[in-house]
Amino acid sequence: MQEHLLNAHLAHESGRAFVYNNYTWNKDGSDYTEYNGHLIPSRIPITALLRGPAAGEPWPPGDPAPRAVVKAYWDKVCPEPHRMMSEELFKIDADADAGEVLRTWVEKLKTLPRCVEIKEDAAQIWNIWVFGSKRVLGIWESLKNSPVITEFRWSQLIEDGFTRNRHLFMHTNWLRDLISPPSAYPYDVIPGLLALHIRRGDFEGHCLHFARWSSQWNGFNQFPELPDHFVPPPTAGWGEYTEEGKNIYLKHCFPDIEQIVARVAEVRATPAGKGLKNVFIMTNGKQPWVEELKREIAKTGGWDRIASSRDMKLDWEQQFVAQSVDMLIGQRAQVIIGNGFSSLTSNIVMLRMARDIPADTNRFW
Repeated sequence: MQEHLLNAHLAHESGRAFVYNNYTWNKDGSDYTEYNGHLIPSRIPITALLRGPAAGEPWPPGDPAPRAVVKAYWDKVCPEPHRMMSEELFKIDADADAGEVLRTWVEKLKTLPRCVEIKEDAAQIWNIWVFGSKRVLGIWESLKNSPVITEFRWSQLIEDGFTRNRHLFMHTNWLRDLISPPSAYPYDVIPGLLALHIRRGDFEGHCLHFARWSSQWNGFNQFPELPDHFVPPPTAGWGEYTEEGKNIYLKHCFPDIEQIVARVAEVRATPAGKGLKNVFIMTNGKQPWVEELKREIAKTGGWDRIASSRDMKLDWEQQFVAQSVDMLIGQRAQVIIGNGFSSLTSNIVMLRMARDIPADTNRFW
């Protein structure tokens, strides 16, 4: 999602229409793809995920930038675009921060013909090395004040999923809802809500990979004003971790139930954690593990509701964008404890920081 937003911001700053594809899992033209023994859509329309200018809606009044368009429209109006390699401006191993990348590309695009296409085999303008480091923060002030962020909104599909399940993580009142139908928007903070982002499944392997290469947290999880910071421990050599280093990474990246409960207690005892009474666990963990975690959190006492992604009731369309429903819940929580190595957590932190939600409410394992 961050790459989509940064590309939209780049197009806006250069006075061009942003051209976007569907969220595409498989480019072979099929409607469905098998993944982990299940069929999933090969493509999901961006508008099933997002609203706002980055998804083709108008820019604010008075903004002269052309609206974003889908690639099918682009193919019709720009049959012979100027094609270029991104490496013409930055090599893949360049260490420029995102602000410099933005400025350089804007200057270049203003000199090029009407239709410009970055070749498919070119390096990404915003690559994993940018998103995985503090270098992405070089674009923050520009991005935060861009209509790409100020006009950002989740799709109706996702907001409806939030509204349908809000009883799991906040107090609801049927009479009030009858008088004034509930809405997920605006994205105000929900007092008392603690959101936990806990990756399971194959993420343990990713965590060990991070340990081997002394990886840092995602860039948007490294705002200097955040209270938690990660210092990679020494390795045992090229691509090897020490046993101590492995345990440090797993504690921050793949915590067990005991570590999760202890961290929740720590954060709950902080000024930012005052008044927390509901817990929502954003997770892909299996149901038995999640139920055990819920029981252990409940033992600490003082909670009104403890629920998880596994408890949500979503229709067949919402099931394929369920992680975005989680993100909206996390975005609106009073406090979030997330995974610093996760792009989902960093999406949430980015959106919270954009709304000036206090930095000390964004915590990590």
